[in-house]
Amino acid sequence: MTGHLDGKVALVTGAASGIGRATALACARDGAKLVVSDITAEAGRRVVDEIETTGGNAIFVEADVSKSVDVARLIKAAVDTYGRLDCAHNNAGVEGPVRLFHEYAEAEWDQVIGVNLKGVFLCMKHEIAQMLSQGGGAIVNTSSVAGLVGAQGAGPIYSASKHGVVGLTMTAALAYAQQGIRVNAVCPGLVQTPMLERLLAMRPDLTSRYLAAEPIGRFATPDEIAAAVVWLCSDAASFVTGVALPVDGGYVAR
Repeated sequence: MTGHLDGKVALVTGAASGIGRATALACARDGAKLVVSDITAEAGRRVVDEIETTGGNAIFVEADVSKSVDVARLIKAAVDTYGRLDCAHNNAGVEGPVRLFHEYAEAEWDQVIGVNLKGVFLCMKHEIAQMLSQGGGAIVNTSSVAGLVGAQGAGPIYSASKHGVVGLTMTAALAYAQQGIRVNAVCPGLVQTPMLERLLAMRPDLTSRYLAAEPIGRFATPDEIAAAVVWLCSDAASFVTGVALPVDGGYVAR
């Protein structure tokens, strides 16, 4: 297999399903060696099996990105196995409940921010340290259209976490622009993932509202988001850094 990522080592968190799974498979198709990570070991190992069945090279590392010790172990496993880390897609995330501000418990804030924002910070911290030691790399963080605008139907904690991811992305991009490390974010609109399915199961009234909010008239597929991630990781995007790229069917253009 050859492609834009031929010979590169790529890490994907939250890779057991949805956008993360699609990205891991897409990176492998483009020639990368994969480190697949998630808190769900069985599903994560199935992704590794999918990659290996098609001739790719992958390992699975179980990790909770909200825990520094897990993230440090994850990056060490990548380097111990493959010798370097060229690309990272920091994708692990949780949606949290959807309700009004005053109805949230403090513990719910801690959980969503812990995974979606602290988790991205911890991953970037350890990835950047490794990339500095080897002379460069590319990082793509998963934000959301709810990280670019106020989004009706999105939980306020989720939205706050995703706005934070954009801030981390832009600040890190500026800090390391001259050291060979590019940092970007993808901001998906509504994507056909287990996360969206869970949300619509809880709030079926949101389905028609969400579809009406997409100018293109449908939800995205995980593969469509993965394609943007692969491009941002590749040398084809060598002059692209600090970007929060909407992949949203026109959502934020309204």
